[in-house]
Amino acid sequence: MVKPARDVLPPLELLCLNALWSLGEGNVRDVRQIVAQARPLAYTTIMTVLDRLVRKGKITRRKMGRAFLYSPQTTRDSMRRAAIRELLDSFFDGSEEQLVVFLRRSGEASAAARAAAPGEPDGRIDTVLL
Repeated sequence: MVKPARDVLPPLELLCLNALWSLGEGNVRDVRQIVAQARPLAYTTIMTVLDRLVRKGKITRRKMGRAFLYSPQTTRDSMRRAAIRELLDSFFDGSEEQLVVFLRRSGEASAAARAAAPGEPDGRIDTVLL
């Protein structure tokens, strides 16, 4: 039996798509420069990943001289919605309410842990100093 294609991209494809979202449009070298900040990868690896994204319809490419220019065809929000939908379907039986309950409980547990260890910074800004 053939599995349906996932809407959520693998990490490396998402990294390249994030680069294109920040660029708006770019060639392989442009994308590689941004991706290299997180993962130094070969030019040909980035080229292969961009080709996969074109085949999946997530980006487009057009010829400009001897190079291709790539542009995103999907938005961050649509990718976020797909990721949240997959999370809901996989872990919460498709129920948004179950996710909200889980997040509330997690937040309460985190607050309780911070209260139990008052010397630990909790990542929030101290408004007394403002």
